[in-house]
Amino acid sequence: MLPTKILGRTGLSVSQLGYGSMGLRGPRTWGVRVVEEPESERFLNLVLDSGINFIDTAPDYGICEERIGKYLAHRRNEFILATKCGCVYTQHDDHLEIDHQWDAKVIRANVETSLRRMKTDHLDLLQFHGGDIETLERNGLIELLEEFRTRGLIRFVGVSSKLPHLDGLIESNLFDTYQIPYSCLASEHDALISKAGRQGAGVIVRGGIAQGGPEATIQRPNLNEVWISAVLDDFLDESMTRAQLILRFTISHPHCHTTIVGTCDEDHFLDNIEAVRLGGLPEDLYLAIKQRVGLE
Repeated sequence: MLPTKILGRTGLSVSQLGYGSMGLRGPRTWGVRVVEEPESERFLNLVLDSGINFIDTAPDYGICEERIGKYLAHRRNEFILATKCGCVYTQHDDHLEIDHQWDAKVIRANVETSLRRMKTDHLDLLQFHGGDIETLERNGLIELLEEFRTRGLIRFVGVSSKLPHLDGLIESNLFDTYQIPYSCLASEHDALISKAGRQGAGVIVRGGIAQGGPEATIQRPNLNEVWISAVLDDFLDESMTRAQLILRFTISHPHCHTTIVGTCDEDHFLDNIEAVRLGGLPEDLYLAIKQRVGLE
C-alpha cells in the first residue's frame, strides 16, 4: 500500500502519489507520444492496482476523461476523481487548441461533459483551471460551483493555479484545495504551499518530479541548470536515482498532501511508486537540499 494523507479540510484520505492523466490525451492533441486504447486501459487499471486513489484530469486533455469513464467507471468507488472547469477547446485535424474562459455557460458545459464522459453522477473535486480571484468572484463562478455542490454534482471546490494569481486565491480562503506546481528544481511556490496548508486547505502538487529532472526524456535546460548549480548529485547514493530524490523531496514538504505524476511509461511509474513507498527524505537531507536550492 502507498502512504496516505488527509487532503486538508476535505477529510479525504489520498495516496501521497496521485495520477495525472494528461499523458492519456490521445492523438491529434500536442506532444509526440500517443498511448493507444489497450495500453490506456491497462495503465489506468495499473494505477488503481498499485494503490493510487487520486486521479486528476481535465475536459481539455483530449480523450482523457472518456478513457477514465470507459476503463474505470466499474471501479468508481476505488478512487477520488478530480477534474477542472473553465476549459474551452477546439479539435483541429492535427492538434487540440485550448483556452480558458471564466463564463458560467462554459463552466456548466464542462461539468455536464465531464460527468457524461466519465460515467459518474458526481465529481469529488472540481477545480478552476486557472483564473484570478477577482474575475471568479465578479462573474459569480464560485457561487456557481457552490450550486453544483448543493445539487450533489460535486463534493469539493478547488483551483489549479500559480503565481502571480495564487496568493490572492489563497487569501480569499474560499477553496477546499489548491493544485500548485512545485519541486526542488522549481521551488518558487514553497511558501505559498505552506500558507495554503496552514489555512487548512488540501494541497495537490503538480510537477513534483520535475519531469524526471536531468534524466527526463524531454530535456528542460532551466530545470537542469538548477540541478547543476545546486550540485544535487552530492546527495545521491547507489540506492537512489535522481528522479527518486526529486519526488521524495516533494513529498517531504509538510503541507504536500499528494503529488500527481503523469507518466505513461511503466518503468518510470513503478520507480515513482517505489520512491513514495520509501517516504519523504530524512530531515537532515531534506533541509540540506532546501539550503542548496535557496529555500533556507
